[in-house]
Amino acid sequence: MTGLWALLKGLRGHWIPEQEIRAEAWALGGRHLGEVTEGARRELRAPDISVRRAVLLKAVIRSQTR
Repeated sequence: MTGLWALLKGLRGHWIPEQEIRAEAWALGGRHLGEVTEGARRELRAPDISVRRAVLLKAVIRSQTR
């Protein structure tokens, strides 16, 4: 598990373009009837989610709380 932890920690520091975050927020709103933050949280609970997708969804959640 140490290797996975290091990978997750490393990805957290990578910059995700604001345009990609906005596009994902828009798509989440469409899929979840305008509930962007709740939709992102639901999708984060998926068992087969990739690390990259999880980082993106967390960025969307952060952007919605600003």
